[in-house]
Amino acid sequence: MLTDKKQPTIISFIKDLPNLFSLAGLACTILAIYFSIIGIYYAAMIGMIWAVGFDWADGLVARKMKGRTGNHRAFGGQLDVLIDIVSYGVTPAILLMSYGKFEPIFLIGAFIIVSTSAIRLSYFSTFGLSDSKYTGLALDNNSIILVFIFIFEIFVSEGIFTIILYISTMVLAILNVSQIKTPKLSGNPINVYILALYTIFITSVYGWKLL
Repeated sequence: MLTDKKQPTIISFIKDLPNLFSLAGLACTILAIYFSIIGIYYAAMIGMIWAVGFDWADGLVARKMKGRTGNHRAFGGQLDVLIDIVSYGVTPAILLMSYGKFEPIFLIGAFIIVSTSAIRLSYFSTFGLSDSKYTGLALDNNSIILVFIFIFEIFVSEGIFTIILYISTMVLAILNVSQIKTPKLSGNPINVYILALYTIFITSVYGWKLL
């Protein structure tokens, strides 16, 4: 429940730095979706990993900022959840469908990815962390893992990699709604810096492939 008596304007929350980071991540996600649809998958991978980078950075910035109101924290939390479903649910689903040439069978996988992501986020919004750990694999791991798997695309035929991608996304979807306990990696500043290095590595690899 919001604690501030005076209701702020909608647009005022855009000036909040962590929310700007969240929106920057959303912009990267839109680029990833766009490049997935037109089949430039290496560019899509860059967009996906930068979306994770901004997602993790907004939490780090929010924790370091002083004077943020309860309204700003509540709004930022809701914004993160809504962006997460697009970044880690819709984007992998579109990637899968696009790589599968939009054949009907890939609609099943896309539905599973998006629905498990929605269920996972709804569960987290209801129950939060348990002993500082997530229940189920956190959705941001989906993008971190998928952009790594895509490195091996050049080593197998397109047909084989399509199967690998389908199976990988389904395994991740199952893990997202499983009862496994995973740590909140983004809560540790060291992990944020490690992700930054990983993001630079992924950007360099796929950037070189785009040349």
